[in-house]
Amino acid sequence: MAGGCCGGSQDNTEKLNDAAWRRVLWIALVINAVMFGVEIVAGVTAGSASLKADALDFLGDAANYGISLGVAGMALAWRARAAMAKGVTILLFGLWVLCSTVWMATQGVVPAAETMGVVGVIALIANLACVAMLWRHRAGDANRRSVWICSRNDAIGNIAVVAAALGVFGTGTGWPDIVVAAMMAALATSGGWQIIRQARGELRSAPILRRSESAPLR
Repeated sequence: MAGGCCGGSQDNTEKLNDAAWRRVLWIALVINAVMFGVEIVAGVTAGSASLKADALDFLGDAANYGISLGVAGMALAWRARAAMAKGVTILLFGLWVLCSTVWMATQGVVPAAETMGVVGVIALIANLACVAMLWRHRAGDANRRSVWICSRNDAIGNIAVVAAALGVFGTGTGWPDIVVAAMMAALATSGGWQIIRQARGELRSAPILRRSESAPLR
């Protein structure tokens, strides 16, 4: 009886955790989709490389949250494969931002510091809200950890965008904007590699888990 009660309690806890996870993902998905629209328009209007980079980061996170919703509740191997895809995407995103930043540097455009600052603060508030919601899920599997890493990196990136706005305002040049965009590319590359490394480990252990689960009880 005791074993049955413990098993039922664990199942109920897992169901509640999964429901909470899905609810947080949906909220974060909406926030990131809205902020992508806000930042891409602001980035183009202000001529800011860091705002454009942050906007595409919001878009990537919205897609990541959608993928995570699709694989929530699936076997570990499927969650690890989704995390692997997200890790590769983040790495590619980092390379794209790096190339875009180099191109912006050659153009010598000075972005609008006021727009950068206002939109950067709004984006920071949005990401801090996501980080607060995702805090309790940060130590899960590679798929959940990838969501946490993305949100954490976004908040750091938003702080850097605000700092870049102050730098552009103070110096009258676009170099603070370029430097921040390059930093965001480095964060994306580092985060993508962390996700890929954990996902590879989970994929290696998945066959062993499946065999142990299918083995008859003795």
